[in-house]
Amino acid sequence: YLVPAILSGRKIIISTGTKHLQDQLFQKDLPIVARALAVPVNTALLKGRANYLCKHRLVEYEKDGITFSGQQSELLISIRKWLSQTASGDLTELADIPEQSPLKMAVTSTSENCLGQECEFYEECFVLKARRKANEADLVIVNHHLLLADLALRETGFGEILPKADCIIFDEAHQLPELATDFFGTTISSRQLLGLINDSRVAWHNDASDVKEFPQLLDSLQVCIQRLRLAFGKQDQRLAWHETSKDTKVKSSMDELNKSLVALEQALDQMAARSRALDNCWRRCGELMLLIENFRSREDADVIQWLETRGQGFLLYQTPLDISALFQARLAEHECECIYTSATLAVDNDFTHFSRQLGLDNTPARTWASPFDFATQALLYLPDDMPDPGEPVYTAAVINAALPIIRASAGHTFLLFTSHRALQQATELMQGQIDYPVLVQGTAPRTELLEKFRTTKHAVLLGTSSFWEGVDVKGQALSCVIIDKLPFAPPDDPVFRARSARMQEQGINPFMEYQLPQAIIALKQGVGRLIRDKADYGVLMICDPRLMTRSYGKKFIASLPGMKITNNIKDVENFYSARNQIS
Repeated sequence: YLVPAILSGRKIIISTGTKHLQDQLFQKDLPIVARALAVPVNTALLKGRANYLCKHRLVEYEKDGITFSGQQSELLISIRKWLSQTASGDLTELADIPEQSPLKMAVTSTSENCLGQECEFYEECFVLKARRKANEADLVIVNHHLLLADLALRETGFGEILPKADCIIFDEAHQLPELATDFFGTTISSRQLLGLINDSRVAWHNDASDVKEFPQLLDSLQVCIQRLRLAFGKQDQRLAWHETSKDTKVKSSMDELNKSLVALEQALDQMAARSRALDNCWRRCGELMLLIENFRSREDADVIQWLETRGQGFLLYQTPLDISALFQARLAEHECECIYTSATLAVDNDFTHFSRQLGLDNTPARTWASPFDFATQALLYLPDDMPDPGEPVYTAAVINAALPIIRASAGHTFLLFTSHRALQQATELMQGQIDYPVLVQGTAPRTELLEKFRTTKHAVLLGTSSFWEGVDVKGQALSCVIIDKLPFAPPDDPVFRARSARMQEQGINPFMEYQLPQAIIALKQGVGRLIRDKADYGVLMICDPRLMTRSYGKKFIASLPGMKITNNIKDVENFYSARNQIS
């Protein structure tokens, strides 16, 4: 799509799935195509505000001086030095700062804590500079999160982030339905609440430290957040709110959280006039109180209320059952043409599942075959005698079946799981079973694990959903992909349950029209990790026996690239030996 986009001479926005893919398009693919075409093109890269240094917040946290550890204080010094050199303010230029570093969150702004035109650094703002550059460019590369945030802002009547364009190209468009559902709903997170606490503490320390009792209010709120998290249960899970809210511990914890927020809001109200930072915290506190009150009192048949717990945090969601009309209405305000592209939009050449979710009925659609020769480059291995995936022994059976394949491929393997529980169990089962280096998701950041996998001979990587897509490992480093189960959504997932119930009311089979297509698209993404280049080769092993024992298994097979299928391990060994898989 880059070739016609550049040659069109029109204003084009390209939206892709992740910041990593954005950088790849802007720094690698786009320059190559532009040079080949010998056509001048004015381009811009635009990311969300959380990627750009906020000068105001840097100054505030430098003044505070008590918030960070010694190591983080050293990072603050390196940020200050980098600030004198950077033109973009994009923190990805600083490799020293981890993605989830609390320091990164401290020195970047959000829509909630940005001071806007009241900021003393408004004219120097890196976010504004990036947006101005995007306005002047012919071709702008963004990501789906930023584009959907723009559409959501249009819904509320606030200012626009993105410039007007003649055409929007959605790359990795299969991600849009789920992401749009998130953006057109509302979310309250423990991270938002803790961010309010941290910013309030810094603002108090800098501008109102004579109010001695204020830190106690912040400590009290932090305890309330922790109690609420514990009330939801210790494990990571997704739960329906209408069921969870009946629990007496949850109800009392929510009441205590509300009381603590009221006390904080009243205290901030008394101090708000002292500084813009305190005034901003007062406003955010009031907005969070309203969101929580709305969440607790709302009963809407078209909205799914649910919660998710992750580690020590939680998120409360209000998710629309159907976003198709809303998505189309907001997109129509751009008054432009749209192109949706991905390797995984169709299920057996049928686009109905994708188009229905986004309201794209009667939109022209077309598929093209892969440029790779899967018939000779790949082999699909389906092991015999696997137990039912629901049985407790299933993960052990997966490892037993996978070990001979990993040995035949001399490592060079992704072992992908549909759940973190299976990943943890498999990690324990793999101990001492092979002589190859084993890398496990969660032991290091994803980018670090991938780099280690690429540079370590014979490595085996165990991962879950984050390694199913957006991962590009070319060459012999990855020549085997093993998938434990067909990636069906858990039947007790609150969003799946609510949507299934609505589809049944409408006379639609939720399994065939929703759950099955979703699983096929997810599987195709996992399979796509194997062959990334014309010189690549490899074995795809899918352990799930339902591919052969259930009627819907044929739909999965029909949606995969055409390759030889075997259940004989000798074929796998011969496949590798014919290609001298020894290094």
